[in-house]
Amino acid sequence: MSSIAVQPSAKDFDFFIGRWQVSHRKLQQRLSQCCEWDEFSGTCHTQKILNNMGNFDDNFLAAAEGAYCAATIRTYNETTNSWSIWWLDGRNPDQLDVPMRGQFIDGLGTFYAQDTLDNQPIKVRFLWSMPNPDAPRWEQAFSLDEGATWETNWSMDFTRVSCADS
Repeated sequence: MSSIAVQPSAKDFDFFIGRWQVSHRKLQQRLSQCCEWDEFSGTCHTQKILNNMGNFDDNFLAAAEGAYCAATIRTYNETTNSWSIWWLDGRNPDQLDVPMRGQFIDGLGTFYAQDTLDNQPIKVRFLWSMPNPDAPRWEQAFSLDEGATWETNWSMDFTRVSCADS
């Protein structure tokens, strides 16, 4: 039985439009052999923008170090068949993170960026997976060796909020 590969498109994030409860799991210290995690809840509301060529989500995170808001902007480039993703942390409202770039292939979204952590260059990876459309998962990982090894340091498990619950 052969499978047909699903090509990247501006509809890749359509599964994520709506309201979500979020379970966060975040490593307390990154790239330091830390094994202690903080777990906290949050909410997310995602909507389409740019005539369906992107989306925006508004987040509330009840983090251990204090609650805060954040936003994500995603845009699709038809020429490159890829997405760019920017994170805006409400605690630093004048600074957009470096854009992550990548695409979905066969239902798995993989996105990369070069960044720094504590003045050290790192490679960042986001993974979007969908065990089912109403329970997607996002993971962030950092690498000090250009992607030879990765440390997953944050994951978000999303649960769709039904219209009756909102």
